Amino acid sequence: MASTHANQFSTRSHAILQLTIETATKSNEISIGKLCLIDLAGSERAGNSNKGIRMIEGANINKSLLALGNCILILSDPKKKGNFIPYRDSKLTRLLKDSLGGNTNTVMVACVSPAGMVSEETIHTLNYA
Repeated sequence: MASTHANQFSTRSHAILQLTIETATKSNEISIGKLCLIDLAGSERAGNSNKGIRMIEGANINKSLLALGNCILILSDPKKKGNFIPYRDSKLTRLLKDSLGGNTNTVMVACVSPAGMVSEETIHTLNYA
């Protein structure tokens, strides 16, 4: 954990928990289910975060969030069906490839604040979600 100007207790990382469950029937038919719980680090503007290593961390977080957003944009647009999906643009999107495309159900929960001083960040978070 490392504090920033925006968050005193920031972990400065994404967290992913993937559970895979396999079941087999008596006739050896195998069913596989996968549950992914993901906590995405929040993006920060360079001017709001600390300088040096914290700024580099923030840039890397923003890069992976941008890559995830690009994948979601292509997958959610029916006009772009069949287009190339850039899963390889970040480690995050490579890990989440199975959860984003194909036979999946995905839900995004966004944490926002009603405080007026962070209204711009709240709007950006809601637009992303």
